Amino acid sequence: MKTKVMVVFGGVYSSLGKGIVASSIARILTEMGSKVSMMKFDPYLNVDPGTLSPLQHGEVFVTQDGGETDLDLGSYERFLGRKITKLSTVTSGRIYKEVIERERSGGYNGKTVQTIPHITDQIKSKIYNIIKAEDPDFLIIEVGGTVGDIESVPFVEALGQFRGEYGRDDVLFILCSPLIKLVTSGELKTKPTQHAVKMIGNMGVVPAFLILRSDVAIDKGTIEKIAMLCHMSPDHIFKSLNLPSVYYLPTELYKQNIHKAIYSYFGLTIKPKQSLNKWNHYVNKIKAIKTKIKIAIVGKYNDLHDSYYSLIESLKLSSWEYNRNVKIEWVNSEELEKPGANIKQAFRGCHGILVPGGFGSRGIEGKLVAIKYARENNIPYLGICYGMQMATIEFGRNVLGLKDANTTEIDPNAEYKLFHYIDGRMRLGEQQCVITDKNSLAYRLYKADMVGERHRHRWEFNNQYIPLFEKAGFKFTAFSNDKEKTVEMAEISAHPFFFGAQYHPEFNSWPGKPDPLFMGFVGAAINHEKHKL
Repeated sequence: MKTKVMVVFGGVYSSLGKGIVASSIARILTEMGSKVSMMKFDPYLNVDPGTLSPLQHGEVFVTQDGGETDLDLGSYERFLGRKITKLSTVTSGRIYKEVIERERSGGYNGKTVQTIPHITDQIKSKIYNIIKAEDPDFLIIEVGGTVGDIESVPFVEALGQFRGEYGRDDVLFILCSPLIKLVTSGELKTKPTQHAVKMIGNMGVVPAFLILRSDVAIDKGTIEKIAMLCHMSPDHIFKSLNLPSVYYLPTELYKQNIHKAIYSYFGLTIKPKQSLNKWNHYVNKIKAIKTKIKIAIVGKYNDLHDSYYSLIESLKLSSWEYNRNVKIEWVNSEELEKPGANIKQAFRGCHGILVPGGFGSRGIEGKLVAIKYARENNIPYLGICYGMQMATIEFGRNVLGLKDANTTEIDPNAEYKLFHYIDGRMRLGEQQCVITDKNSLAYRLYKADMVGERHRHRWEFNNQYIPLFEKAGFKFTAFSNDKEKTVEMAEISAHPFFFGAQYHPEFNSWPGKPDPLFMGFVGAAINHEKHKL
């Protein structure tokens, strides 16, 4: 079957949840027995989000092959239940960079390089490449930003051209748009959606499906009004209401028969006996959970929780396996640094403490305070990437007496350089970690000699300090599968659960299959709660 392509646009304003809508459609089609691939077009001029502040952009998701990507690709993986590659991410910066590099090398044979056709051709080539490489039944493309943004224009133009080239009946345009409720009258206003449909139509892209975002119920009359004014069938207009969990959306769209509309649009037949029963069972399990577990996340990007999006989802996915809902206590590491900070109060009622990844010196002393509190009070602790490094530095300073212990990222002149550059490279993507101690917590969690986990860091533990740490009970239980043998996992065996991971396990957690490290941490937090009670 020729790959069918769906493109999801956003109208009126951003943060409509296009990524979750696209992911939910992907989940439904996957449950129907189809092979689905996904792509994200981001209009910003950064080549990738690796240099963007998490407070502005949210987390940087890392693909298995080392792509630094938008956080929506994490949602794609969680809903698809499989790993994706760098082919799934495209930015304006990447497109322009490739076109300019080709122009500089004479690749256009003296032609004048222009947005049309050269930029749009380069965008279209990315679609053809992923279709050729993955040969999916369906390819779902999410276009970042909002219809009408000047930076989105080349993508919209390219997609209009693509439909004409690829086949008009093989491409489906979907627009996500909000219905805005007036506070004064309680009336749902449809005019912004009407304008969004007309605006994208003026750009050569006519949406066949509409997905309406709303915080209140949408009545049949409103749907019919929009259908008439937007020249669309009411059967092609779907509702995406605010839900307690993003994982409920596939069920809600399935109830509205979006799968039937998609297959009908493309002239396809749904395979016999296909249903969403498996996913619905998972959702019903989540809905039935009443008990909570409280985890503290000690970070410095707390003003934008999307900075830790995959981390939050991993905690949720793991807690659901234990029939618990996780309640996150956000603790600003900079607040813990202030004179007179009440550390005990900051972590009151918390059953586990997690210090996530990050870069830079801001807030690290507060992280060290939190780690010391967890270590001395036998509170389950999980340190991820920078959180693992800080745990090692805290132990070095406060247990081993290495008062000047630090990472050269923060203090190149530190007397005890516990973390340093090996070759200046950024370790990116999935790499193998060799667990060397079968009596370790690491081995009990992963039940394997070697595990693949994703990395995003530059500094490595200075292995010359391993004997000193291990003599004091701080064990290094896994190393990289290369000639450097750099530290991957560290733990304190005398502690109920004190674990540091140099990698990012949050990128490997999916519904029904959380990363073993998160399962171990949440399980330890539950045991701590029972012990405290």
